[in-house]
Amino acid sequence: MRSPLKIAPFGGIISKPVLPCREDRNIPGNLMIARMNIQLSDLVLALSKAVDLVSPAMGHHQTDVAFIAHELAGEMGLSQSEQGLLFMAGALHDIGAVSFKERESLLSFRDSGPFEHQASGYNLIRMFKPLERAAEIVRFHHVSWDEGRGCESDGRQVPDECHILRCADRIAVLLDKPSDMLALSGNIVQQVREQSGTMLKPGVVDAFESLASKESFWLDVATFSLSRDMHVKMRLESAPLDINEIINLTKMFSHIIDFRSSFTATHSSGVASSAIALARLVGFSEFECLLMKVAGYLHDLGKLAVPPEILEKPAKLTKEEFLVVKSHTYYTYRVLEPIGQFEVANQWAAFHHEHLSGKGYPFHLKAQDLPLGSRIMAVADVFTALAENRPYRMGMGPKETVAILNEDAVNSQLDHELVSVLRRHYDQIDGMRATAQRAASEEYIQYRDSRRAN
Repeated sequence: MRSPLKIAPFGGIISKPVLPCREDRNIPGNLMIARMNIQLSDLVLALSKAVDLVSPAMGHHQTDVAFIAHELAGEMGLSQSEQGLLFMAGALHDIGAVSFKERESLLSFRDSGPFEHQASGYNLIRMFKPLERAAEIVRFHHVSWDEGRGCESDGRQVPDECHILRCADRIAVLLDKPSDMLALSGNIVQQVREQSGTMLKPGVVDAFESLASKESFWLDVATFSLSRDMHVKMRLESAPLDINEIINLTKMFSHIIDFRSSFTATHSSGVASSAIALARLVGFSEFECLLMKVAGYLHDLGKLAVPPEILEKPAKLTKEEFLVVKSHTYYTYRVLEPIGQFEVANQWAAFHHEHLSGKGYPFHLKAQDLPLGSRIMAVADVFTALAENRPYRMGMGPKETVAILNEDAVNSQLDHELVSVLRRHYDQIDGMRATAQRAASEEYIQYRDSRRAN
């Protein structure tokens, strides 16, 4: 029986089970470019959903904050563009807090810091130029109004939007969605009102009280979800991204995923580079190689649901810990699934632990359901994991790495033809991996030092 998963129609064509000649795929480049015309808001919300996986106790905290910030901005008479900006900032405001401990510390209404995640989030988001203004808002979203002294922080001017986001963030931590929201609303309003002038800016609190008088606001908060037409509902002004902009944004994603630990800081960069090298060697077009880079940057997106303590464990994982790790590809697939134009990149990214034998995870897909791009990603992931340093061992040399890859091919875990390609071009592929990982290591050091400085 074939998998019930939806296999992308042209993804199956350009990713045949056997190594294709270029003309065998014969997919017009303009068709692929058109299919990658993705909205910024769609990718931002996918990232937001992934980051909320870090702490199940916080539910959909980032999207709750995004919705409330958007509504506050509208109530205050801000333009549609400014409302959209606040929605984006709200959806990303906690991406710098990607450990369970950090996220849990933010659940208290009377937050007391430290708030290292503000600077971390700012430094990550500003890597993508279209989000620079959102990054500035995230940078100061825990600054209290403090009778007007909150106009500045550490000698820097605090944008007014930061105080809107701060209010939305504090409202969101008071939500208890399983309860009757209308019954809960009075208590939330009272707690927010008590912080007017101290924690929260009075004008923003006034706007909230006006919103809170409408039952529709509370019912919207209770039922708001990541629907596929959400950006239409929210009237977001979000320009479509071309392939190069998508690459830059997903590179930011990879840093959020990998920079949680020094041991994983360069992994996605190494996988992406190795996958591109393999793709070129088997005849992928330049555009398809760029799409492979996107998939490489996203392949471990679901690892945000895996605690750093497991990722950094210097010993063999327990059975229970390995089950947690096995969930990560499932979350990668489901987080990206709503973005219909990402069907191919999602399959290449999320199926990298599936085996040709059907004994991989999490969907137990068999050879006929595994596109060539997914097979390339699987080989690139295993190769990079073997060649790079891990918490429990140093990186392996060519002889040992190739021996393990060959064994995996014999056991139908990896595509034997792709392993043969890698073996024949080992030095070339390994050189590209090492170069990419050195560059990522430098970026990680800069990020780590900026986090400490703030």
